[in-house]
Amino acid sequence: MDVTVSILPYLFVLPPLIAAILIMITGNRNPDVREFWTILAGIINFGLVFYVYRRILDGQILESVHFTIVPNVSFFLKIDTTGMIFAGVASLLWIVTSFYSIGYMRAANKINQTGYFASFAMCIFAALGISFAGNLFTLFIFYEVLTIATYPLVIHNREQEHIEAGRKYLAYTLITGQIFLVGIIWLYHLTGTTDFVAGGFIQNVDNPTPFIMIFLLMVIGASAKAGLIPLHGWLPAAMVAPTPVSALLHAVAVVKAGAFVLVRIIGYVFGFDLLASLGVIDYLAWAAAFTIIIASVIAMRQDNLKRRLAFSTIGQLSYIILGLALINEQAFMGALFHIVAHAFMKITLFFCAGAIFINTGYKYISQIHGIGKQMPITMAMFGIASLGISGMPFTVGFISKWNLALGAIAGGNYLYIFVLIASAMLSASYLVTVFVLAFYNKNEEFTEFREVRKDILIPILITGAMSIILGIFPDAGPHFYELAIRSAEIVANGTGG
Repeated sequence: MDVTVSILPYLFVLPPLIAAILIMITGNRNPDVREFWTILAGIINFGLVFYVYRRILDGQILESVHFTIVPNVSFFLKIDTTGMIFAGVASLLWIVTSFYSIGYMRAANKINQTGYFASFAMCIFAALGISFAGNLFTLFIFYEVLTIATYPLVIHNREQEHIEAGRKYLAYTLITGQIFLVGIIWLYHLTGTTDFVAGGFIQNVDNPTPFIMIFLLMVIGASAKAGLIPLHGWLPAAMVAPTPVSALLHAVAVVKAGAFVLVRIIGYVFGFDLLASLGVIDYLAWAAAFTIIIASVIAMRQDNLKRRLAFSTIGQLSYIILGLALINEQAFMGALFHIVAHAFMKITLFFCAGAIFINTGYKYISQIHGIGKQMPITMAMFGIASLGISGMPFTVGFISKWNLALGAIAGGNYLYIFVLIASAMLSASYLVTVFVLAFYNKNEEFTEFREVRKDILIPILITGAMSIILGIFPDAGPHFYELAIRSAEIVANGTGG
């Protein structure tokens, strides 16, 4: 791989940080200018994605200047194929979610909007830092920044329920974050480095026990944000936050950050061969399979729409974890592309839930039967995303789950095929049925056509359409599919930085 020292990694992460500062300076004096900073930074970030992705696909790695903290440990950023996937998704969906947030926050007359948009920008700053972290030390810094930046969003309304949810969120994420740090320090003590290397940087393991313990510590550190049962409790509680925050938590930043950290741990710290020899990776696969099924069953029992979507996220994120735990190239590729697929599908579902609440004030599924006659476009997008979550052909969810299934077959793990099929059927039962009842259940309350305002509806149409476009043309836009293929190849073969 061709490693080039470049300023571009910093140009990626700085726009949202600068936007957060400008948002706080602007404040409530001029809401239009305050929100302009958010949109401008998002456009700059996604423009950088299109400027860089082809160079990354052609084999370049762009590294920033290293700032040495202690011997053999530096703070530095690195743009590679794997990081481009997460950064590209976060950058694109930041733009869409920003437009949605502006419409939603104005329609709902929400308080603390300056703090909301500033915290939102800081979350994207942290997500991009996680994407491009060059080592475990740098990644940990941004991982903790993400935790702190998300907290004001969870407690946005400042009511008791929100404060309690925020405390729960911090308890889960900060405690597991410190466990993650213990693993990093221990690993540095044993290896003398924390720099990511495709295929893993751990060499010459004479005593496997410490490395098994370190792997478990790191998995715990990542699994809370990724929602792996039993570390999932904060995630349904956080649904008290405004819907755009829920979309941020579930589709763009927080839970994807947890999954992405596992990508780095498995593919760039330990590597496939070492994990196979340690004999510990199967336990992670079993935990992921358990989470997929149990979360789906719990989702079926939820009447609150956002809580149903929250448990759906818990199950869907474990698809990524399962793919990573299968430690083969095909499954790893499927896991990476599911980061993309789930992002577009789940953000569409949360956008739709927010639109329903803005129009009706309803939060429960039992209240919205028949609403398809009033909000046909919104519910049609809900239906498309639901079919995608269920893995139907011609949706982006089918592409990622097809590759995950091929990865399970390639590894001889046929039991996980049945897990994927069972999960698809459960997903259809708790999501597609909502769409069906919206159009085929009669309710005299929903007789007047009244779609949600355009600044909320247009983002729904964009993400819903992308759920179909990427299902038919998975390399549309910044070539997420090709990036996933290339990244999996590099990790499996141990080629590249």
